Amino acid sequence: MQENPVLLVERDGPIAILTLNRPEARNALSPALVLALGKELTRAAEDPEVRVIVLTGAGGAFCAGADLKAVFANPELMADLDARILEYHAMIRAIAGAPKPVIAAVDGGAVGFGCDLALACDLRLLSKRAYLQEKFVKIGLMPDGGGTYWLPRLIGTARAMEYILTGAAIDAEKADALGLANRVVAPEKLLEETLSLARELAKGPPIAFREAKQAILSGLGSSLDAALDREREGQKKCLMSGDAMEGVMSFLQKREPEFKGQ
Repeated sequence: MQENPVLLVERDGPIAILTLNRPEARNALSPALVLALGKELTRAAEDPEVRVIVLTGAGGAFCAGADLKAVFANPELMADLDARILEYHAMIRAIAGAPKPVIAAVDGGAVGFGCDLALACDLRLLSKRAYLQEKFVKIGLMPDGGGTYWLPRLIGTARAMEYILTGAAIDAEKADALGLANRVVAPEKLLEETLSLARELAKGPPIAFREAKQAILSGLGSSLDAALDREREGQKKCLMSGDAMEGVMSFLQKREPEFKGQ
């Protein structure tokens, strides 16, 4: 395990596990953590040996959002807001742009930008004590980590408008009902269940996963024709791959496929 004072980076075979490690601050995003997480997300996304990325938090919390005390206490950080916001956006872009599944394992609160981090992930497993909260309006701000993009697409415009404008929390049970949670599990089972899903996905076809993820995300704001065009191009890449041949052969031979991402 590689350790950073604010971020733990572990490998479980082909799974990269990134753990926000500021439990004393409910894993609030300090400037150091923002830079470290952006770097490690990009590194894991580009590493061909990594098949799945898991993002979680230490100490019974996912992420309390930006560490506003650190931000407002440092005039230099406030002097160039564009640069600071882009550092935050680098984390979201790395998650969405990763050509592999990214899973959020959410225990406790995912608040503010922490909520946006969870929403940006491809899959979300929540503990029974977890909650998601776009709390920005409570302090006179608006979502700035893609919340206005993800939430309407995940739960519909009216519900997204309500949760963003009121800043109300969405507990695990409600998140499950709304379709925000892929699974809700006991807190002590969260990592186990997450890694079980990650290991299952890690055996899947990387090329197909990459093309499917890109097609899904690209299609969120475009036409059916554009989506069909993307699917056609992606499927051609899949059909020409060794993974597709392996998939067909394993099916015919009644065995588990061994995908290589080639």
